Amino acid sequence: MLTKTSSGSVEGALRTCRDILLSVAAFSGVINVLALTGALYMLQVYDRVLPSRSTPTLIGLTVLMVGFFVAGGVLDYLRTRLMSRVGLRIDHELRDRVFQAIQILPLRGGPAGQDLQPVRDLDQIRTFLSGLGPTALFDMPWVPLYIIVIFLLHPVLGAYAVFGALILLGLTFVTERRSLAPGLAASKSGAQRMNFGETVRRNAEVVKAMGMGPKVGDRWQGLNARHLADQLAASDAVGGLGAASKVIRLLLQSMILGLGAYLVIHGEVSAGAIIAGSIILSRALAPIEMAIQHWRGFVAARQAHQRLTKLLDQIDDGGVVPVALPDPRRSLTVEGLTVAPPGQSQPVLRGINFNLSAGDGLAVIGPSGSGKSTLARALIGVWNPVRSGGTVRLDGASIDQWPSHALGRHIGYLPQDVQLFEGTIGENIARMDSTATSEAIVAAAEAAGAHDLIVGLAEGYQTRIGENGAGLSAGQRQRIGLARALYGNPFLVVLDEPNSNLDAVGEDALSKAIEGVRARGGIVIVIAHRPSALAHIKKALMLANGQMQAFGPKDDVLRRVQAERQRPSGTGSARMTAVVGGK
Repeated sequence: MLTKTSSGSVEGALRTCRDILLSVAAFSGVINVLALTGALYMLQVYDRVLPSRSTPTLIGLTVLMVGFFVAGGVLDYLRTRLMSRVGLRIDHELRDRVFQAIQILPLRGGPAGQDLQPVRDLDQIRTFLSGLGPTALFDMPWVPLYIIVIFLLHPVLGAYAVFGALILLGLTFVTERRSLAPGLAASKSGAQRMNFGETVRRNAEVVKAMGMGPKVGDRWQGLNARHLADQLAASDAVGGLGAASKVIRLLLQSMILGLGAYLVIHGEVSAGAIIAGSIILSRALAPIEMAIQHWRGFVAARQAHQRLTKLLDQIDDGGVVPVALPDPRRSLTVEGLTVAPPGQSQPVLRGINFNLSAGDGLAVIGPSGSGKSTLARALIGVWNPVRSGGTVRLDGASIDQWPSHALGRHIGYLPQDVQLFEGTIGENIARMDSTATSEAIVAAAEAAGAHDLIVGLAEGYQTRIGENGAGLSAGQRQRIGLARALYGNPFLVVLDEPNSNLDAVGEDALSKAIEGVRARGGIVIVIAHRPSALAHIKKALMLANGQMQAFGPKDDVLRRVQAERQRPSGTGSARMTAVVGGK
């Protein structure tokens, strides 16, 4: 039976913070009421203490004033700490989903340079919620309270306060309109710059060896200059209006003194009302001014919220936990498989059909660009078929019926470009599983013929390697990658060019590993140009132009390949050159 789990979303994470946010709102209410302390104190001093010359009254009012200010300060401090906790709670609720997203984005053809954007978006939301921007939003609903108090002093002063608030609110609207486009441009150019920088980092050896540094530097400077210009435009849009709002607030605060003085001259208000009105107006306009000053952060957080919400909705599984299927152990079936690379609509693999049973080995051969690696990615569930584009089944069940973490236990995969994680060799073989036993790790290494290689290193299985296997040769990385593929005795093992960096000893170990997978009842699929990797495989699949040209016993398929190679140039459906051992 199916059960439901809570599905992480930005709105859902905010709902978990409802109690904290309600507490912040309550604190904000008390803080804003206590903020009237200064104005009321001045009103009483000017209108009561000075005319009566009563020192005890002055002392009593001062003690009350100090107490109220201290209470307001404590509540403001607690409010800030609570908002910091809101940011941390949001991060705690979403971090697993965000990490899942950065694993899925590259497999769905996400925009270049955006693979880590969900992490940056979550950081942006957390930083904004932990800053002063949200406090302005909590204070703004209390602006009418201050205006009402000013109205109580005198209707003319109240109308003037409304006029000032409308001016600043208009500036807020203008800030929103002017900051939107520059903010989006800065975000886009920043992503392009980071993507290019990451590309240069990955290809540092090529850049150095081929003297590409100056040209690459020129392009980097162009991207950097564009990003800085976009950032400057966004900063100017908000910064200029922020400065204007500050000047206007100070001007309004000063002019209300003149207006109050006029009313005092005509006997309509007391002298204390002048000072009180100025202080209250300043407090009424402060949240609006603060919102304008922090508008850039608000816009960035809003954009991050929109991107993150859209992304998490795309990867949402609806909270459905599928029925746990038994471990596959009988067959692999490919039915009408048609696959396009993520983000593209044109298929590169069309109508592939074959069936393998436990203990089978399959060699996938064909010229470069024929779709061999695409087939490998589809078989392991990394790339999905196009809509109505067939399916891949294990023991009759389509592989999308398994959650990725459950399917992964039954899959072994060695890509062309072996990427290892920073950590120990043992951790990499164990697929970063902290609960892995030493016996399972050693068994995988022995199955790959890599045990002697590993124990010959200075620290054996505890040898630490850098990112992407730094510190190891290409052949060593490939053999450790093979051990990782064999860890846990997976049912389906897919090896893409597994002998591209191997010497004679490594190729012999590879052949034994393939034979071992078949002997224990697994299915192994090998994509290779060099015939030495196919010694213990009995079946072959020939691809050309993304279509299946032949499938059957390996010797029969290879004879067809040889016949294709011997045809005159330009004849044959695929002209199978450089298929197996060709040049």
